[in-house]
Amino acid sequence: MTDRLRQALTVLEALPPDMRDDFARALLASARDDDCGEVEPEDIEPGHLAAVLDGLAQVERREFAVGDACEVVMAAFARARS
Repeated sequence: MTDRLRQALTVLEALPPDMRDDFARALLASARDDDCGEVEPEDIEPGHLAAVLDGLAQVERREFAVGDACEVVMAAFARARS
């Protein structure tokens, strides 16, 4: 294990369990990526499907949050986690 990985794990250990799981999923997905972009898809909870599809449609239209809008989104995520 590298020093940087050890440092990252120390930081992650201080996070709440649900956030640790989010980072673990992202790390595993990244480690499984084989340069072809093929990653095992995760199941989407039925209650979240409409929002995910709406988000994908926004990406296709190249509608991205920037500036203040991005800060609003990040604040909403932070509130949802607490």
